[in-house]
Amino acid sequence: MASVLLVEDDPVVRAAVTRALTGQGHIVHGVALAIEALREVTATGYDVVVLDLGLPDLDGGDALRMIRGVTNTPVVIATARDEEAEIIRLLNAGADDYLVKPFSSEHLEARLQAVLRRARDSTQLVVGGLEIDVSLRRAVVDGRELSLTHKEFELLSYLAARSGDVVPRAEILANLWPSTRDDQTLDVHLSWLRRKLGERAAQPRYLHTVRGVGVRLAAPR
Repeated sequence: MASVLLVEDDPVVRAAVTRALTGQGHIVHGVALAIEALREVTATGYDVVVLDLGLPDLDGGDALRMIRGVTNTPVVIATARDEEAEIIRLLNAGADDYLVKPFSSEHLEARLQAVLRRARDSTQLVVGGLEIDVSLRRAVVDGRELSLTHKEFELLSYLAARSGDVVPRAEILANLWPSTRDDQTLDVHLSWLRRKLGERAAQPRYLHTVRGVGVRLAAPR
């Protein structure tokens, strides 16, 4: 059983998909607008989002990028758009799967189960003495639980998922702060994270800034 946020503006389709997923044992909440979806994913923890692209208030592609700015919840695109370039673009933008309408309830259920299995397998991140449980939104360093804001946790998790790699600043901003390109936003959050991890920029343990390139999170040597 999973909690599903269904974002679909067609009331007939929304009702049919809700019935099908409920029949599979899922808890489904349906909304018709992108702004409602953003409000829901920010306020409520869902296991997966099923997202239509043809929404009346905002294109689903833009909604996907905004959802990715606030949560790592798996997103399955469910749409009539079947252009290969569009599919590739949205998968690269953060969609976990892409399903073209019309589809059967069994097909949707199989895709959801596959996405949920991948999500469960990737919820635990360990880098040295830093342990992150993405599903519980809990981070511990050297046995000490960290008190993190929503964005601090997202930033730490994003970097931990790429531990050892230098993640470009532009990529971090595009994924976590899609509405801004202000480097100072990232710098401020990195400063707060360092303080909570018990380190300083001059003497980093986990967070290493590569000047002019990006940020690398790695286990202390």
